[in-house]
Amino acid sequence: MTHKFLWGVATSAFQLEGSPYADWTTWDLKFQTHPDVTHHYHLYQKDLKLLKDLGVNAYRFSLEWSRIQPEEDHWNEEALRRSQNMVRILRDEQIEPLITLHHFTHPKWFIEKYAWHETRGKDKFLTFVERVVNDLPEVRYWITFNEPLVFLLGGYLEGSMPPGICDRISFIRAYKNILEAHGTAYDIIHSLSPEAWVGVAHNMVVFSPYRRWNLLDQFLAKIAHHYYNRSLLDALANGLLQIRFPVFKKIELKLPIRGKLDFLGVNYYTRIHLRFHPFRPMGLELKHEDRDGHGLTDMGWEIHPRGMEQTLWEASKIGCPMIITENGIATRDHQKKAKFLKGHIDTLDKCLKKGLDIRGYFYWSLVDHYEWLIGFDAKFGLYSMNYDTLERKATPAASFYSYLIKKRSHFQ
Repeated sequence: MTHKFLWGVATSAFQLEGSPYADWTTWDLKFQTHPDVTHHYHLYQKDLKLLKDLGVNAYRFSLEWSRIQPEEDHWNEEALRRSQNMVRILRDEQIEPLITLHHFTHPKWFIEKYAWHETRGKDKFLTFVERVVNDLPEVRYWITFNEPLVFLLGGYLEGSMPPGICDRISFIRAYKNILEAHGTAYDIIHSLSPEAWVGVAHNMVVFSPYRRWNLLDQFLAKIAHHYYNRSLLDALANGLLQIRFPVFKKIELKLPIRGKLDFLGVNYYTRIHLRFHPFRPMGLELKHEDRDGHGLTDMGWEIHPRGMEQTLWEASKIGCPMIITENGIATRDHQKKAKFLKGHIDTLDKCLKKGLDIRGYFYWSLVDHYEWLIGFDAKFGLYSMNYDTLERKATPAASFYSYLIKKRSHFQ
């Protein structure tokens, strides 16, 4: 398969359209104020036209499992046809679809009856994978899991996401099952579409010692980098998952996933400073500070464009082509959003010139949407959203992103 450089935007189905059948629907009460969010489920054709206006040649979106399989033994044919129609529209506009199969949410029946720490849960997910991939033969790019470690930390250690468990044994089982599910999904996709590219989207963070002179801060930054950034990369590269909790013996699991990665999706947003604090959970504080003068986002995250280069070099060590599958900023300040885009795309330029194998860049996100556990105040969109009138309005950052893409047409 020949590859053009992918310039796109990324979204997730639940964050745009919600779902009455999903676990998250009753998990976060903030979501209840606008259960259909942007009404994307019914207005998707309108939103797909925005992609043409932007001038992108790719679109990353997810399939909402709970809409496609609202009950364990029932497939929603209308939702399946809608997915087929989305792909057809994108193809007609020469926009490459990149589909995410798991983006945090599940059908209620799955999370209540199975979940990821149960082996049968893995089998149920793979049944879903086989059905949708078989129905979408034109799709050439697939992401099996979006930010699996974020989901596992939230769902199985912190209890802040469904299934809301705080148990290290369940965490280990779920981690193992998700990675094995990726490996089997990889095989399923290639059996149905031999030329497809299959990857995982991994959230990566630059960890830095809060006090550069402090040995404990340095140690914490190194440990965080190893277990948050490297452990998943190493497992995907060599089939060995290593997990160590404080005080407990290191766990090593051999998994049949080595070589089952055609590209690595890198989601990059920020740098976090770590400070040793003996009276905080796990003995550390997470700090967001404007150390480079680029400012903070509305969510309080440090804007750190040069960290993206550091992250991509680290990710490149596994010897796999990369796609920047998410990079974005939550802000109401249009000038700051434009500066964010320029700073990170300039960094992308540098990385390409230095020989890094990067095949695409996806800005997060197309339109303002629901943000996990935050609600509706995080303004990531290139298009603003009026949740009462459902009006989508182009921000100045939308035309600026179009300009940046045209300026780099030689990437194509």
